[in-house]
Amino acid sequence: MSILAVGSFALDSVVTPFGKADRVLGGSAVFFSAAASILTEVNVVGVVGDDFPLENLSFLKDRGVNLTGIETEEGESFSWSASYHSDMNTRDTIETKLGVFEGFDPKIPEQFRQSDYVFLGNIDPVLQHKVLDQVTAPSLVACDTMNHWIESEREELIRLLNRVDLLLVNDEEARQLSGETGLVDASRWIQKRGPRMVVIKKGEHGAVLFSDDSIFSVPAFPLPCAFDPTGAGDAFAGGLLGHISEQGFASVADLRRAMAFGSVLGSFAVQEFSIEGLRTLSKSEILERVRALKVMTTFDMNEEG
Repeated sequence: MSILAVGSFALDSVVTPFGKADRVLGGSAVFFSAAASILTEVNVVGVVGDDFPLENLSFLKDRGVNLTGIETEEGESFSWSASYHSDMNTRDTIETKLGVFEGFDPKIPEQFRQSDYVFLGNIDPVLQHKVLDQVTAPSLVACDTMNHWIESEREELIRLLNRVDLLLVNDEEARQLSGETGLVDASRWIQKRGPRMVVIKKGEHGAVLFSDDSIFSVPAFPLPCAFDPTGAGDAFAGGLLGHISEQGFASVADLRRAMAFGSVLGSFAVQEFSIEGLRTLSKSEILERVRALKVMTTFDMNEEG
């Protein structure tokens, strides 16, 4: 099985209470593929400027990630800089430069169009539609979005929901999109418009999967500290879809287990700046943490409750 991932490639400059990193690898496609490629085959589509250090993606190529869908355009790459507050849950965006990403028009190579699973990274819903117009009957389409697109491209985003099996949003985005205060009502509102499943990410408090009449919650894997939360959501998505692709199924039971893989991959991502926590990560390290998470979240009940 394989995943087609379409998203951004960025150069990030980040300041946290634990240090700073300047013009390091970032972007939804980078974090997603760095996580998912440990578990399954990944095909990537995106655009970079001629200033982007493509050689720094060699570790993905070594894992078998197909990078031929990356286009290089003349000009500056997408760049983003931000400073995180002491609680690491809030941040101030200092600067965003779209560069060549502003004119991104995703062209899916012929050999990618038969991918079994599709991940639509956080890009304009108009472009997400264009991606789906070029693929052939994927088993599952997962989509990420953000506040900006909910505000500026609401109609296109709602129309897109009817073409998506799984929507991944954080709690703020779920409330903004649906207009509902409670997350249960928000998820049901979203499901009525297309997606069979909704994952609502809650940062350090984990994530919740809503599917049909079923609800499943997974905590964030506990860590001594998180150095850099950037890209944690995309790493979560990479772990989730990577496990589904590896197993070749998408039942509710598969998805619940995949949620644990998402939580674990997100935890590795935040332990270092940029994608350094994922660069040399092995599958055995992932499984060890998944088993530990299972122990933490399993309990017995006696007959009296």
